[in-house]
Amino acid sequence: MLYLRKKRKHSNTNDKRTNREAVPTLYKEHEKGKTMTEYFNEIKKIQYEGSDSKDDFSFKFYNPEQIVLGKTMKEHLPFAMAWWHNLCNCGTDIFGTGTADKTFGAVPGTMEHARAKVDVGFEMMEKLGIEYFCFHDADLVPEAADIKETNRRLDEITDYILEKMKETGIKCMWGTANLTNNPRYMSGAASSNSADVFCFAAAQVKKTLDLTVKLGGKGYVFWGGREGYETLLNTDVKFEQENIANLMRMAVEYGRKIGFTGDFYIEPKPKEPMKHQYDFDAATAIGFLRQYGLDKDFKLNIEANHATLAGHTFQHDLRISAINGMLGSIDANQGDLFLGWDTDHFSSDVYETTLCMYEVLKAGGLTGGLNFDAKQRRQSNTKEDMFLAFILAMDTFALGLLKAAKIIEDGRIDNFIKEKYKSYENGIGAEIVAKKVKLEALSAYAENLGAPALPGSGRQEMLESILNTILFG
Repeated sequence: MLYLRKKRKHSNTNDKRTNREAVPTLYKEHEKGKTMTEYFNEIKKIQYEGSDSKDDFSFKFYNPEQIVLGKTMKEHLPFAMAWWHNLCNCGTDIFGTGTADKTFGAVPGTMEHARAKVDVGFEMMEKLGIEYFCFHDADLVPEAADIKETNRRLDEITDYILEKMKETGIKCMWGTANLTNNPRYMSGAASSNSADVFCFAAAQVKKTLDLTVKLGGKGYVFWGGREGYETLLNTDVKFEQENIANLMRMAVEYGRKIGFTGDFYIEPKPKEPMKHQYDFDAATAIGFLRQYGLDKDFKLNIEANHATLAGHTFQHDLRISAINGMLGSIDANQGDLFLGWDTDHFSSDVYETTLCMYEVLKAGGLTGGLNFDAKQRRQSNTKEDMFLAFILAMDTFALGLLKAAKIIEDGRIDNFIKEKYKSYENGIGAEIVAKKVKLEALSAYAENLGAPALPGSGRQEMLESILNTILFG
């Protein structure tokens, strides 16, 4: 077999660096249907070595076959790779062009590049032991001037992805249409004032649903990045929200018709890119779903960084979703509390992942998974950094799972909460819970009581001490 060494002779799409060549990488002739050799040929499959290991390219806490509360760690943690950040993001920001080479030996904007991303993505997932991926339509192929040609390209690349899925056993977690980046969505997609734009958005949703079913995806996500407003001076909120619900209704109807049996998801986010987005947080999204009768088919895809942008903790939006029966999937990342925008860090905060996995365990698990909607930092721009970022995040969630299981097994926090509401287990409290008492009776009870005693200490500091002991003891 003839192999060729290819050096990058062109610049990355978002990278205007000059006089610099990428590290040479060994390739086979890359034609349709032929597979690239290892892009990360110096990196072997990442193994669990334990917390004493000094090997940066090993898992310290993620042991996929370890049993935790009756299930393997990989069953508790169905990790997914986000196609857009991992294979497309070059480290650009609003102040500078890219620092990372994501050309993978091909010319960006070509189908060769699209196939190279498939090869690299599946190699990474195999070496990391990640069993799922998530995608936008726009991540997979370059958009053509004509939607028919774009759809043909999508058919071609998903045929190739299917081959890789059959070879590796890797599966699709969910798909979504990118209804944000293109200038046609400057005033929203389903919420656009242009009926033509609405139709184009609907066409993208239809095609991405087709692809999700083709790839066996477990879910389909709506993220309304432009579904919101900058000023109410030019916005009919009621009209726009009704149109958004209308598109979602049509998507459900079409999806069920073509055999999609999974969950539809809304991914809440409060702001950025729009000043105010309609799916502000979990509670707002749930209210929207119920108002328009979509709650039977939809659950929520909660992102950590989006929850904190809404002024909540990650745990808060997970809890609100869970108690409403709508906790479906998670975009696993974290933000920078010193910055007011969506920074999509790979998770490193064990305190946060512990409380996340506590909510997931108490809710009985996810219908979706844990998708790493995260990007390595702009200065972490090498091929090795792509792996090191995933190792960090997978270990952080594994450690969070172990600690969350200990909280449940320890029982003190759950028992304290149960004891806190003990007054509702009998007497007047039990009658209130059973809805057997009316307002007049409660008023009479209060008159006979005189003055109630204080409700008792919340013991917050004690509970935080217990949590610290479990985390670090």
